[in-house]
Amino acid sequence: MTFMDRDKQPAAWAPTSLQAPWAARWLGVAAVLALAVTWGLVAAWWTPRGPLTTSEALSSMTICFAVGGLAGLIMRSRWAAVLAPVAFAVSFELARLDVTGPMVDGIETSFYGLIAFITGRGFHAVLSLVWLVLGAFLGAGLARYLRASRADDRVESSRAGTIVGRIGTVAIALVFVATFAVIAQPASTDPIVDADGNEVVGSVAELTTVEANGHDLALMIRGHSVDNPVLLFLAGGPGGSEMGSMRNHLPGLEEHFTVATWDQRGAGKSYPELDPTDTVTLDGYIDDTFVVTDYLRDRFDQDRIYLVGQSWGTTLGVLAVQQRPELYRAFIGTGQMVSQLATDRIFYEDTLAWARENGDDALVADLESIGPPPYDQMLSYETSNSHEMSVYPYDHSMNSEGEAQMSENIIADEYTLIDEVHLLGAFVDTFAALYPQLQDIDFRETAAEFEVPMFFAQGAHEAPGRADLFDEWYPMIDAPIKELVTLETSGHRPLFEQPDRFVEFMVDTVLARTRPTA
Repeated sequence: MTFMDRDKQPAAWAPTSLQAPWAARWLGVAAVLALAVTWGLVAAWWTPRGPLTTSEALSSMTICFAVGGLAGLIMRSRWAAVLAPVAFAVSFELARLDVTGPMVDGIETSFYGLIAFITGRGFHAVLSLVWLVLGAFLGAGLARYLRASRADDRVESSRAGTIVGRIGTVAIALVFVATFAVIAQPASTDPIVDADGNEVVGSVAELTTVEANGHDLALMIRGHSVDNPVLLFLAGGPGGSEMGSMRNHLPGLEEHFTVATWDQRGAGKSYPELDPTDTVTLDGYIDDTFVVTDYLRDRFDQDRIYLVGQSWGTTLGVLAVQQRPELYRAFIGTGQMVSQLATDRIFYEDTLAWARENGDDALVADLESIGPPPYDQMLSYETSNSHEMSVYPYDHSMNSEGEAQMSENIIADEYTLIDEVHLLGAFVDTFAALYPQLQDIDFRETAAEFEVPMFFAQGAHEAPGRADLFDEWYPMIDAPIKELVTLETSGHRPLFEQPDRFVEFMVDTVLARTRPTA
């Protein structure tokens, strides 16, 4: 017997005016479809990439639970647990077809593709479809309970079934509350403390946001004294976030600088600010850098600040100090980029040669099929660039970061659970939006003269695709001060791989040569 053949008598609790519609099951089906489709359309407009903040996640979960419950109550059948989620999912996907990026595009079987699926559609399913299903079960159970309130139904009602239903209801409620509580945990950053565990007077340790060109961009600011020089850190990527790395690896830097770690638009805690992607431009990121810089200058009453870039952050940093040198006391590049396109082509050729030497025919075929960069599809870069540690091996255990590299950012107090789930997704979506715009950059042709001191901390084991280009570019640089240090056990991330040596360089060389006199 299907749900369409069950008792078609109106529920005893239903008002007389609604008894006829309640008895017509097809009207219930139509109402559930309309309800689920409407919510799918609203959700696609509100959160086209799925919930990206704690408030969005909690709201989505609650609304889905309520919509599912109402669907089950209207249909008086567990079939609502199928109909409502399917209608929601279809309408949601159709309504966001104009949204682009690996997290919302077709499903790919590569590593990045699986990350995009799990942290995108997979996580959204947990926050929406699961609660639509559970809500529908509760709604259908409530409808049956209300029907059983009639005398003739009470006779047919099973005591065991009633007990099981109540236990199920309590279990679902407990799971909802527990999930809500876990997701609701706020982000925080530990205070700056002395050797006795007391908070240092005059220190700063906070998470905040800065409004830049219509986007609220996240900042972590930490330092032992607000009177220290201010340092703005630009993470790599595009789309990378390093709040966990900066706090974990570089507490020594906080003793000498007020360190501001910025999640650029689309990265980390600023992932919700990525859309619309057709407004993502290189010039926009440069201008955002100036806005954040001015915020720090005004807040800490300093006419110039230090700018530190890592990987892609060095590209952004060089462009910033070129355009607005009056804002910066010095630039410090680590894992310095010179030309993204030239580096990618070297990586491609070296990876292809390595695959042939090692008999990896599948990788050879993949590389030959996509050809050398640049690529239109972000996931093609995974094929040519993701074998760096194998193509250019060195002993990662020699440095403090080891082979784990950025893993400390996956679980860090500075991120909410929603932030953590989306860290890698933010990287792939932001990379896809911005990286194609970096293909014409080559500092060997456009960046030789600077009005600010230029410092570089490079890893001795940096990949040749980056190191060789830097070795060509560095002698071309003409700046008031120019200094290079090579950290002996580091690769592409020397500030995190040898943090003590990096702090020593920042204090004994950079500060010593650029600190303003009283």
